[in-house]
Amino acid sequence: MKRIALNTDVSLSRLVYGMWRIGDDADTSPAHVQAKIEACLAQGITSIDQADIYGGYTAEAILGAALRVSPGLRDKLEIVTKCGIVAPAGRHADARVKHYDTSAAHINASVEASLRDMATDYIDLLLIHRPNPFMDAGETGAVLDALVKSGKVRAVGVSNFRPWDFKLLQSSMSTPLATNQIELSLSATDAFTNGDLAFLQEGKRAIMAWSPLGGGSLLTRDGPLAVALSRIANEQGVDIAAVAVAWLLAHPTAILPVLGTNNLQRIAAISDAEKVSLDRETWFELYSLAIGLEVP
Repeated sequence: MKRIALNTDVSLSRLVYGMWRIGDDADTSPAHVQAKIEACLAQGITSIDQADIYGGYTAEAILGAALRVSPGLRDKLEIVTKCGIVAPAGRHADARVKHYDTSAAHINASVEASLRDMATDYIDLLLIHRPNPFMDAGETGAVLDALVKSGKVRAVGVSNFRPWDFKLLQSSMSTPLATNQIELSLSATDAFTNGDLAFLQEGKRAIMAWSPLGGGSLLTRDGPLAVALSRIANEQGVDIAAVAVAWLLAHPTAILPVLGTNNLQRIAAISDAEKVSLDRETWFELYSLAIGLEVP
């Protein structure tokens, strides 16, 4: 599988396995989680996407339990995780209101909790989960720089940031922000024209795409887009999920889709997206159907 370099030390597999729903599975045992990871590794998918808030602050520990049972597994993976959201659940159950915290104290505490919960002594890529309207960019930037210098974090980035949020944080840092993880799919196309992708492409920064199947809506919707996806899937011997993901892979910015499922058969088929070939006209056919009109 192709890989995308974030810096001289860290690269990610082109397809990333997202664990935001891992706590929803009826079986969260270490053996079952390990089976999911092994199914990814068999396809060359080495990058795992987490966040402290996933599963009400339980998802990282579910992954960590599997890594404790099989310690050699950690060295085969790149672990991405996020921090900055405080919700009234789990270790933040006493929070009065959901809010963002990108202070040095909170980020340091979040990293220490993530390291402990995931049974690791380093995080490959740490993301600030959401832009914070109350952020002190100087403080946030300094703590991210310090975490990289300490070796606890190998690369840093953001998630859901607009270009101005990204530039503000980067202006207070010496470490380059390696990526922005944003919503991108055939049901969320705004970033292709609102400047988000253009900004990241201009800076030659990696682009991670969360919810590349529109939260599953692309697999169940009716209409012309569904018909086109089914036609291409039948022509190329894959399912429609592979075609929808391949549409992102075909983009020249080398987008990294983050795919989450608890079904082992679906996990084993994630890399089918790499088998799909889409020419320029087919890409625009799907894009036009997704936005509901012909391009001008």
